Amino acid sequence: MDALAQHPALGTIDGYLTRLTAALSRLRHDELETIVDSLLDAWRRDAQVFICGNGGSAATASHFACDLGKGTITPGIKRMRALSLSDAIPMMTAWGNDSDYSDIFAEQLANFMNPGDLLIAISGSGNSPNVLKAVEYARTHGGHTIALTGFAGGKIKDLAAHSVIVGAECIQIVEDVHMAIEHTVCMRLTRRFQEMPAA
Repeated sequence: MDALAQHPALGTIDGYLTRLTAALSRLRHDELETIVDSLLDAWRRDAQVFICGNGGSAATASHFACDLGKGTITPGIKRMRALSLSDAIPMMTAWGNDSDYSDIFAEQLANFMNPGDLLIAISGSGNSPNVLKAVEYARTHGGHTIALTGFAGGKIKDLAAHSVIVGAECIQIVEDVHMAIEHTVCMRLTRRFQEMPAA
């Protein structure tokens, strides 16, 4: 049964926004600061940041990579090296067609990931096979891993080194909060850059 059938109030403007506000209010600030710290660590080491997800989470991955690569630019500070694996449509369809859809992100990491690089994996359910496989690849090849997930966290919550779980009963709210996390993290990261002395 879908969230709207279980919770009819989600189909009203007030009901949806009330639940979205509640989900946002439950976010732990220290968990978001951990993501910022991980990104700063990757930046200091000149490591790459890879982001992946499916559907709405793919859109968030693309947005996240754009905001990291462009939105955080600060004069006198080197740039972030961020890439969304969800944007490589020919590569994804090649692996999906010739091998298996669960390979579409892990096989890209096999081309590009170096030990010490960071993977941010986004899955509303926490159970997307291709996202889980990417986290497994990163873990076994010396990568750092962060997950954004929802509901009860799914399998990814125990697989990634650090997981932020949006405990909502509606995938749309989970996706909204993931986007808010992305924007919050990028704005905080930009402020941290601005507080640094220029090189």
